[in-house]
Amino acid sequence: MNIHWYCKPFNDLLPQELYKIMQLRNEVFVVEQNCVFQDADNKDEGCLHFMGFVNDELAAYTRLAPPGYIYKEVSIGRVVTSPAHRNKGLGRELMQRSIDLCKHYFGDGPIKIGAQCYLLKFYESFGFKIIGERYDEDGIEHVHMLLE
Repeated sequence: MNIHWYCKPFNDLLPQELYKIMQLRNEVFVVEQNCVFQDADNKDEGCLHFMGFVNDELAAYTRLAPPGYIYKEVSIGRVVTSPAHRNKGLGRELMQRSIDLCKHYFGDGPIKIGAQCYLLKFYESFGFKIIGERYDEDGIEHVHMLLE
């Protein structure tokens, strides 16, 4: 699979890129996970947007937030792989590249995520550790995790 990676601040996103980001996030987080929530949460503007394209299709995406913006720590959120591109190792590559980009852009501090609980083993495989109690977010069980 030939994938091209791009990381851009919000104001540098092309309209087509922003549309594809919102389309993929809605496809997975709203439709596939049957979760009615406000995805456009007024936090996209202050984040970096990391995108993996196969041809002109958005196959993988994360939102990278600087420290103090969403959490005290740097954070990775809206981690998503297109259903059409799953089970090919793309999620692992997406997450590792996201961690590397956080270190590149924001330094070596800890990275905090709000993880869906069914993905705990996936995130633990990168060194993330559970901090705090499980909580419900929009009907899906989550837990905060930290990579130090």
